[in-house]
Order: sequence, then structure tokens, then C-alpha cells
Amino acid sequence: MTGRGRTRKAATPTTDSAKGKTISGEYAENGFGEEKQSSTTTEQKAKGRDRKTPNSTNEKSSEQSSQKKRTNNFTEERTDDTKAPSRGAGARTGAGKSKEKSEVQLTKPQPETTKGTTQHSAAATKPKKRPGTAKAEEEETKTTQPEDTTKTSVKTRAAVDSLLSTTLGKLKIKKIDKSNTAKVVNKLIDHIIKHLKEKTNCFTTAEALRTGSYYENVKISKPDEFDVMLSIDVDRVDIKPFGDNGAFYSVALKRGNNPLKKFQEDDLLSASEMLTEFRDEVKKCVKAFPDWEVTRKKPGCPAVTMTTTVQSVLVSLDVVLSIKVRTSWPAFTQQGFQIQGWLGTKVMKEYKGKPYYLVPKYEGRGAVERDGVSAKDAWRVSFSHVEKDILLKHGSMKTCCEREGQRCCRKDCLKLLKHLLGLLKEKEASFVKFYSYQAKTTLLHACSSRGKDSDWSASCLSRCFLQLLEDFIGHLKKCVLPNFFIPDQNLLFGIDKKKCLLLARCIEEQRDNDFPIFTCWLQNEE
Repeated sequence: MTGRGRTRKAATPTTDSAKGKTISGEYAENGFGEEKQSSTTTEQKAKGRDRKTPNSTNEKSSEQSSQKKRTNNFTEERTDDTKAPSRGAGARTGAGKSKEKSEVQLTKPQPETTKGTTQHSAAATKPKKRPGTAKAEEEETKTTQPEDTTKTSVKTRAAVDSLLSTTLGKLKIKKIDKSNTAKVVNKLIDHIIKHLKEKTNCFTTAEALRTGSYYENVKISKPDEFDVMLSIDVDRVDIKPFGDNGAFYSVALKRGNNPLKKFQEDDLLSASEMLTEFRDEVKKCVKAFPDWEVTRKKPGCPAVTMTTTVQSVLVSLDVVLSIKVRTSWPAFTQQGFQIQGWLGTKVMKEYKGKPYYLVPKYEGRGAVERDGVSAKDAWRVSFSHVEKDILLKHGSMKTCCEREGQRCCRKDCLKLLKHLLGLLKEKEASFVKFYSYQAKTTLLHACSSRGKDSDWSASCLSRCFLQLLEDFIGHLKKCVLPNFFIPDQNLLFGIDKKKCLLLARCIEEQRDNDFPIFTCWLQNEE
């Protein structure tokens, strides 16, 4: 192999043929094709002079003239990375010339493209690969393959990430708005508790338990909804299931001087009577706040709902009557609340050692009786205090979302799902029976099945949100969403299956089209 600028003796065609390699191939492999092409004639003349042959001077001159003529012809046809082969000493006769010409034609590489087609291409500026080599085939394959779909998916994923992040930014409640609204709400709550302790005999142990999305830090858009449970402490009660799903119970007070006995009939604590008196007392309190208005009672609703306007925002406050039960959790919860792989067995035992709450709520018609108990006098079990504590902590690591810890996207995914559900309900009135608690329950199940913080990394927002949507869609298609604490209770019970399937299709359409409903909402917010 020669270095750049050095002359070498040209091998005869016979020698080259025996080696199975031509000089042009060697030059191409060493990357000298472009430099040698421009000086082909001159270099070959120099090689002709250096070569020692036994022939006469006339034959040498004739040979050089013939070689020059052929070289000029070949140069016009040759590509950038080929070199004309030199003639050997044995090519003197016409037969030898004919033989050499035939060998040159066989070894001469064909042009990759026609003249002029590569001059304006980006590839023309790079050294070309010889046809037939592995590198040349690889380069050709790269140019003929379709565009990588992975790049397209990455672009789409980035666009969805940007859209979801922008939506979350718009959903965030301003601190000044939270502060102004909280002052108005807290003032009324404090007044109600004070009134119950001073003006009543049966509600003197009332305590405020602030629950719901606002106090769980998952409220979106505006600080317009507040939920506060006013719990009445009871020491000794007997509870029995009302129905077969484990969510409703009848309550009987045990012996003792309990002020709540005035609401007991046939040894059962009447939820309807207790709620009626509680509602009357709350209405008395609100009279001192003319800016607040008590709304009409809804059948089966355990809350006294009041509304007011704070800085042009209509704010509603639900004050819910409840009783605190200091016994073991009902047997129906044994198969629920599976947080061992998420928050740990120790945390689960600590939660189950806490009291739980019963609220005066029933399903269906209040006059329906079971075992002599009317539905309107039944109580529904509530674990809202545990839900609040879980969502505030929410991480398998104690430092999750703290300054010294890694940030997750659990709450962000819940906010987006609640927002999507709310926008779809605005477009379709038949979705009225779907509500945010179903979205929260879906998240709790998802966190239980994917308990590691790495499963909910903040950098994977779109992936986590899409997975949460798949979970929710799966529940809708089956028309089954178990209560996180009481698996036998189906939170989709009583909703027409067609409505569940319709909502599932609407969510799938939004997902498959990169959430145009979010884009439209953002445009309206600007």
C-alpha cells in the first residue's frame, strides 16, 4: 500500500488478476480516488518513464500516446472514487491491447448515478462508497428506509406533555384567591361550631373535620367548593349492615346517658330526625350572615349546603353531620384498603386503628325498609379523613414531593382526570351521575397497584395520565368501580351501562386525538 504523493511501480494486468484486486480498487479503499482523478494523465506519464522495459524508445512513446488517449476516454466515464488501471509491460501488441481493454472494462465500476444528479444533493459532498460493499449497501438502505416513526411518536409525546403541563398551570388556584375565600368560609364554620356548643344539648361535642378536594390540595380552577364534616362523638354503639354491599348501617346506642337518645326509636338512631334538627340549628346560625344562603335540601344528601359570592366567584359550603365511631372498622373493609405495597403494612394498621365516621345518607327511596329499618334512617360509612391524609402524604417515600425528595405526578393526574370529566359533563348532560369521587377512587386503586414513586415520576406525566385514563376506561366498560375501602360497593351501580360505555368512548376519542377539549378550553381561557 502506498502513501499519498508516492509513486509506485504499476503491476501487470496478469499480476493484478492473480491477486484478484485492481489498482483502482486499492486506491478507492485508501480514500485517494478524488485526489488521483484530477492528475491521472500526468501521473501515468511519470510512471511510464520510471518503468524499466526491454522495449525500444519508439514502442514506449507509442504506448504512452495510446495510454494517454485511453486514459482521457476513461476519465470522462469514471466516477470520483475510481482510477484508470496502468498498462503492464506485456501489453505491446494489438492482441495484448485488446486483452487489456477487455480487463479494464470488467474491472471498471459503473457510475452510481447519472452525471449531474448528485451535484445538488447533500451526499455529493461526501466520499462515495464503492457499489457492492457492505457500507455502500448500508448507506443505500438508510436513504431508502421510511422516516423513523419513533421520532414522530416522540414529537407527539412532547406535544401532549406540553398541553397537559399548560392545562395544569391554568388549573392552579391563585394563593390570594384561596386565602380570601378561606377566611370567609372559616369564619362561618367557627360560628356554627360555637352555636352548636352553646345553644344545643345534643351537638355540644361537635368538631370540624375539613375534608374534600380543597383540603386535599386537589381542587382545580377556583376555590368554589368546601366540605366540612361536623362530627358528634359517641362512645358506645352497635352497628349492623343495612343492605349487602357493606356501605350502609343501622346504628343503635348502648345503655348510658347519651344526649343523642332523643333521636332513637325502637333502639335505633334515626338518621333522618337527627339530620332535620341539625339542619334547623345551622339555618339559625346563617341568619347572622346575610351574605350566605341555605339551599334547598336534596333527598338522601347528608349535607347542609350554603352559598355566597367571594370576588365574583360563587362559593358553596357543605356542612355534613356525622358521628364518630370508636370501634374496629366494619368487616366489609377487610378485603379493601390494600395499601401494603404502596404505603406499607405498618401505615395500614395505624389507619385501621383510628375511628371512622357515619353520615346520614341513603340510596334510592327513603321509605324502603330492610329488617324493619327505613332507608332514610340508615347511615353510610365514611373514610374521608383517611383519604385526606393519604393524598396529603401519598408517597411510598416520606420525602415524596418535599423539597429534599423527588416530585411525583399522582395529584396532577387526578386533577387532569377531574378536569376532563368536568368538561365532558358540560358537553353531555346525561353524564350527570359521574362525579369527581369516582375519579379519586380510580387514582387510589392505581396507586395501590403501582405503589412505587418511580411509577409516578413527574417527568412521565403524559404516560402516567394515559395509564390512569386506561384504568378509568376499564372500570367504565365493566360498569364496576369498587369502593377503595369497601370492595363490595360498586360506585357505578345504578348508572345505565350505555352511559358508561358512551363516557368511555368520549375519553378514548380525546386520548386518541391528543385532547382537543383541553386545547379548546385553554383558548377560551386566554
